[in-house]
Amino acid sequence: MTFEVLAEPARRRILDLLRERPRLVGELSEALGLSQPGTSKHLRVLRDAGLVRVRAEAQRRRYELDPAPLAEIDAWLAPYRRMWADRFDALERHLDTAADEETP
Repeated sequence: MTFEVLAEPARRRILDLLRERPRLVGELSEALGLSQPGTSKHLRVLRDAGLVRVRAEAQRRRYELDPAPLAEIDAWLAPYRRMWADRFDALERHLDTAADEETP
């Protein structure tokens, strides 16, 4: 479900903004250029996925990032990162060999 939630660019942007610091809905709406109801809908989806937490402060709601579900994605991506790193290492060796062969 986390991947589906993160497929929406506005939600990724919200997470980027919340990574910097907790924010009010109005601040997020302004930064995103979305209406407050539109921003609230995205925040509800993020909250349901466990990616953000909300704190009530009198009449206002402050949202903050909850990175735990992102750690699950990071763990899932780890084997792919190793595969990419191996391929980049092989490319580097190939380029080094090609450069050595061209040097007179």
